[in-house]
Amino acid sequence: MHDLELEIKQLIVTVLKLEGLRPAAIDSVEPLFIEGLGLDSIDALELGVAIRKKYRVTFDGVQEDLKRHFLNVRNLAEFVRSQQERSDGEAVTR
Repeated sequence: MHDLELEIKQLIVTVLKLEGLRPAAIDSVEPLFIEGLGLDSIDALELGVAIRKKYRVTFDGVQEDLKRHFLNVRNLAEFVRSQQERSDGEAVTR
């Protein structure tokens, strides 16, 4: 999981052009929005698109689920991992 968390941290820094911030300096449980990293709604959209493209996952439309997934890097990594496992399972059963 830690490798995936580091990948997501790198994606955050790259996609959002957070120059001067090292991915390893981002705490995996630090909030991404408002407090913590201080990202905003535009950042959320850009990050969501980047995660969809890179990991081929889809986010459901339930607002509370989205808030939980994007709370911090660890939650994002858990979500991506669960989507990948579900996708792998579907591919095996086909």
